[in-house]
Amino acid sequence: MKIGFIGLGVMGAPMARHLAAAGHEMATVLNRSPLPEGLEAKVVQSPADVARLSEVIITMLPDTPDVERVLFGNRGVAEGISAGSLVIDMSSISPIATAAFAARLREAGAGYLDAPVSGGEVGAKAASLTIMVGGPNEEFERALPIFERLGKNITLIGEKNGAGQTCKIANQIIVALNIEAVAEALVFASKAGCDPAKVRTALMGGFASSRVLEVHGERMVARTFAPGFRVRLH
Repeated sequence: MKIGFIGLGVMGAPMARHLAAAGHEMATVLNRSPLPEGLEAKVVQSPADVARLSEVIITMLPDTPDVERVLFGNRGVAEGISAGSLVIDMSSISPIATAAFAARLREAGAGYLDAPVSGGEVGAKAASLTIMVGGPNEEFERALPIFERLGKNITLIGEKNGAGQTCKIANQIIVALNIEAVAEALVFASKAGCDPAKVRTALMGGFASSRVLEVHGERMVARTFAPGFRVRLH
């Protein structure tokens, strides 16, 4: 396929590399950063140009206003899109705005899927992301070969746009509360005089075990607090 990928950040760059490695013809637009190392893609001047060159346009952007600007701003995707094209937004944004974006693009004859992901940078690099999709089944089936290059757990949540984003919010509720619980538990153990590293090791073998305890708990013990998913979006 001819794929346009907009948003080559921490998550987007490895995702785009996987698609290029699968033989898809890639187009993109750059903001301030150069083309990521190892990615072969045609660089154009605007999202509208990306849309003109692409059958499928994927966006992977920080927040709702960023997606709206890329889709409908000056020289946005909507200006270059053609009937039969498919937009796949893999950002984590508002379900309500998603439904409105989809309706606007469908008026132009384009399809739209919201397909936010979970798994972080590690999952993006390993092509093992969880992908939560909202949109019509026929569009999901069309996009499935793309999703299979990016993730392992791929689910059509519902045929209405916004269903994928709703699922991602549910994901973030669980993840955020788990991070808070792990932090509170390790601080409690530490202040009581226990070694938090040994506490974490013990808990990993019981019912308290979780991916958050495994990954984020290790970071907490090591005092590694590099930023990840934005607190405000959580």
